[in-house]
Amino acid sequence: MTSMDHPISADRRTRPIVALVERADALIRAFAQPSFVQLVVRFALAVPFWRSGILKWDGFLQLSDTAVYLFSDEFMLHLPGGPYPFPAPAVVAFLSGTGEIVLPILLVLGLGTRFAALGLLVMTLIVELTVPDGWPIHLTWAAMALGLMAYGPGRISLDHIIGRIAHKPAPRLAG
Repeated sequence: MTSMDHPISADRRTRPIVALVERADALIRAFAQPSFVQLVVRFALAVPFWRSGILKWDGFLQLSDTAVYLFSDEFMLHLPGGPYPFPAPAVVAFLSGTGEIVLPILLVLGLGTRFAALGLLVMTLIVELTVPDGWPIHLTWAAMALGLMAYGPGRISLDHIIGRIAHKPAPRLAG
């Protein structure tokens, strides 16, 4: 006789395993709440850009000479027929440095999250054209940015608070 001949006995044997898996699944879901995961993703995407951005500045709105040098002489766009130098390297360095500071701050605060994620996705694409061998990490950044663009910042964000305030019904006037 096989377990196919006695479906009840097979069910009895698998029931404890199914119950264990269901309990483990419930514990994982309790820990990995979507808003918590979205917060972690916002921080995870913000950190590498912030760390790169702070290296581009010598002070408030004082772009470092190194940042300009990198965009002038070291970084190249790897396009077909290239590589090509960046156009207007001082401007590109300033925009890059600004984006790498402002966009991560917005992500961490959860303010304008989808727009900040879009900005970092565009920066990621440019970084990929500059350092094509870095595609595994760039793919990770792109996935995080796309996830935030698709699902938003979650409840632990200024976007959520502002959205709740903006959609509150207006108080009725006595009349």
